[in-house]
Amino acid sequence: MSSERLAALLDEYAELEKRLADPALHTDQGVARRVGRRYAELVPLHKAAGELEQARADLSAARELAAEDPAFAGEAESIAASLPALEERLAELLIPRDPHDAKDVIVEIKAGEGGEESALFAGDLLRMYTRYAERRGWVTEVIDAQDSDLGGVKDVSLAIKTKGVPEGGNGVWSRLKWEGGVHRVQRVPVTESQGRIHTSAAGVLVLPEAEDVDVTIDPNELRIDVFRSSGPGGQSVNTTDSAVRITHVPTGIVVSCQNEKSQLQNREQAMRILRARLLAAAQEQADAAASDARKAQVRTVDRSERIRTYNFPQNRITDHRIGYTAYNLDLALAGELDGVLDALAEADRAARLAGGTELTRR
Repeated sequence: MSSERLAALLDEYAELEKRLADPALHTDQGVARRVGRRYAELVPLHKAAGELEQARADLSAARELAAEDPAFAGEAESIAASLPALEERLAELLIPRDPHDAKDVIVEIKAGEGGEESALFAGDLLRMYTRYAERRGWVTEVIDAQDSDLGGVKDVSLAIKTKGVPEGGNGVWSRLKWEGGVHRVQRVPVTESQGRIHTSAAGVLVLPEAEDVDVTIDPNELRIDVFRSSGPGGQSVNTTDSAVRITHVPTGIVVSCQNEKSQLQNREQAMRILRARLLAAAQEQADAAASDARKAQVRTVDRSERIRTYNFPQNRITDHRIGYTAYNLDLALAGELDGVLDALAEADRAARLAGGTELTRR
């Protein structure tokens, strides 16, 4: 356990506590939210350090009393037995955490192989994440979507946010960051007349939502095009050119939005997605480990690249990265994802405690 790191983090906690008590901080809600998030991240560490310090003080006192009265020996032994767990908990909290854990996310879901069936499955994934967010008390917002003819989605961007400051600094990213990759489905499609089981896939991309201070965008490096929105079958949705396509020239990243009725609203939504993608790209360049994990999310929406399989005939969900299997697919699609997400979080914790960086998101 690094005493220097612990002292530095406890000093930071004390400084943040002072800042939050200053009314002037709250005149800028963006700054106040960032300070609040970081403070929330350090609360569990401060609590664990306090509990360990108190236990050590109690042990010292119990041993002194036991020297005079043997009746206190049992209490001293009990306190001593509790120390390893407290020390392990504090050591775990001192491991550098993912800097994005407190952030909200943008989830992008794209239909892949399988045609219309893939689009229907992408719609199932959209509902699954939306229902999970509802169970967690999070707020969801569809930023942009392209529907398919049979009620699925070809491409959708979903923003998921916590209400207020996330407890313990554990925001949406801390739970959904492993969802990026190719999700494979095995079932009898509604378009199948012979009752044969088909395999198709949809791609999921999870991005921490960037704030203005995270990414600086030069307006001169943007190419903005407007066009007319369209819906399933190509029919006109709007009679004005309200859809917006933004190209970030230096990186070649292209974002389109057409859900809103006004060009200004679509531009704002597209900029949200662009900032998130640029933040992820910057993280790739700064951190080789993050680069490996990020590039592994969705290289191609190909069935062989799958991270998870949803098998309807067996009511089975399998995560191939950690060997997790459960026969409650119906519940998972209804938003009960904590089983697989807890297993992924535990695998990540074990990897970090073993000296690795994090569970690979592949």
